[in-house]
Amino acid sequence: MVAIEVINKSPHVLPKYETEGSSGMDIRAWLKEPVVLKSLERMLIPTGLFIAIPQQYEGQVRPRSGLAIKKGLTLVNTPGTIDSDYRGELMIPLINLSANEQTIVDGDRIAQIIFAKYERAEWKQVTILQDTVRGTGGFGHSGSN
Repeated sequence: MVAIEVINKSPHVLPKYETEGSSGMDIRAWLKEPVVLKSLERMLIPTGLFIAIPQQYEGQVRPRSGLAIKKGLTLVNTPGTIDSDYRGELMIPLINLSANEQTIVDGDRIAQIIFAKYERAEWKQVTILQDTVRGTGGFGHSGSN
């Protein structure tokens, strides 16, 4: 388990795992008044959360499946990466992909966050790559079934 330092300026409880098997913690909107997103409109939604992620970890902000299916709300970039050196407020870039206006109110669970360890890479320039069975087969190369 990794410890994440957090400042919570909102009145809402800290994000938490909702079930024993949950990999992500739900993030809540912190709004002074409801926000209405028109069809295809996008907006940064504040959370009141400020976090310090340890080095070699990242925060991955992802859509909530219920919002995506029921209301057509998802994230503009997904997963969104929060780097370990970012100290600003966690803002959620929501987009309304439905045909109808959608209203977000204070306290709504609007996204989820997952923390993941990563490795930094360095480039090793070569003149030839090791061959594989797949080779250069790209999108759809393995068929439609």
